[in-house]
Amino acid sequence: MRVLEIGSTVAGPFCGRLLADFGAEVIKVEPPEGDPVRTMGKRFEGKSLLRASTFRNKELVSIDRACPRAGAGGRARSQERCWSRTSRPGALEKRGPVTRNRRRATQGLVMVRISGFRRQAPWPASAGCTSSARRRAARATRNGDPDRAPSRVAVSMTDYITGLYAAFGASMALLARHRTGRGQCIDAALYECAFSFMEPWIPAHQKLGHVAMRAGSRLPESTPNNLYPTGDDSYIHITAMGDAVFRRLTVAMVQPELADDPRSGMRDPAAARTTNP
Repeated sequence: MRVLEIGSTVAGPFCGRLLADFGAEVIKVEPPEGDPVRTMGKRFEGKSLLRASTFRNKELVSIDRACPRAGAGGRARSQERCWSRTSRPGALEKRGPVTRNRRRATQGLVMVRISGFRRQAPWPASAGCTSSARRRAARATRNGDPDRAPSRVAVSMTDYITGLYAAFGASMALLARHRTGRGQCIDAALYECAFSFMEPWIPAHQKLGHVAMRAGSRLPESTPNNLYPTGDDSYIHITAMGDAVFRRLTVAMVQPELADDPRSGMRDPAAARTTNP
């Protein structure tokens, strides 16, 4: 399978990298100045290590898409079966009829579009990045300690989540094409993919009116499930999410009597122990 990757930075290239890792021939198209990921992260011998990881297993091609002759590159690659791009909805189409012509010429084409807020969203024309999408998805309100300002994860998690969804969607579309002979358009939005990871709290809010708040390193409704300080000034993460596991934990702690303490919540869901995390 041949994939033409036009996406930049993290989400699109991560999608392409996953497809390349699983055997696809991925042609990465960069602008003349190079993809921004070349300037990101730590460097070794003057080159970005993130770039080396993101671009692995890909063929790299530099094309100035603003040039009228840039379409020649697309015609030369007319046999690709999957096309991945990252841009605002409608941005690529404004540069010319490249998308419409490509779909007419190749009805079996699978096209993956990655944007911040998707074409049908209330803010389709807004430029999207992982931080704005994460906040639209309300994920920022769940990270950090309850008595402090919201914090962020120290990695572009929303980009990677979206790239994973996009690669999975492309794979499903390619599988469907074997049956139907028809391609599909996969529309992946950063904020929707981030919102999907709010699954534990959405039904609780809808049915119970519960508003989830920040809980630090603790996992709510699951106790013990937290970071705990150790005697050597380090931390250990302890998780015991069931009665049997909790009983083994008390034995390992040389305090087996805790398993029979009524405050432990034995015989009840682990949530019963959240008052004593």
